[in-house]
Amino acid sequence: MNSKKMNIPDALKNIKNHFSPKIIGEVNDIYIKIVKILGEEVPRHHHEDEDELFYILEGSLEMEIENRPPFQMNKGDLYIVKKGVNHRVSSQNECQLMLIENKTALHTGKVSAEITKSIEEQNY
Repeated sequence: MNSKKMNIPDALKNIKNHFSPKIIGEVNDIYIKIVKILGEEVPRHHHEDEDELFYILEGSLEMEIENRPPFQMNKGDLYIVKKGVNHRVSSQNECQLMLIENKTALHTGKVSAEITKSIEEQNY
């Protein structure tokens, strides 16, 4: 992937489907992704060997972490889910977020769901 300037709000306008993360950049062994979500379709899952960073660009996100009460994240909030921790996200209204995760991380962990996307499907 070549280095290039990108306007994230403009890039988000090009994403037509919810739960379809798009890789917008790479830093070493890390993917930078943007995604829109709406509803409760993300299955509870974990990443065995990788942490995952969530940064809210627009809207609100409901974060569910095992053994903790669910909490809401709003625009500007950042949260890191540590490796091995079961988690699930949902949103009552459209939420736009940035994900930062290792290239080895599977989109929905080892859980296969209708929303699971291959790396090829995640290319912007």
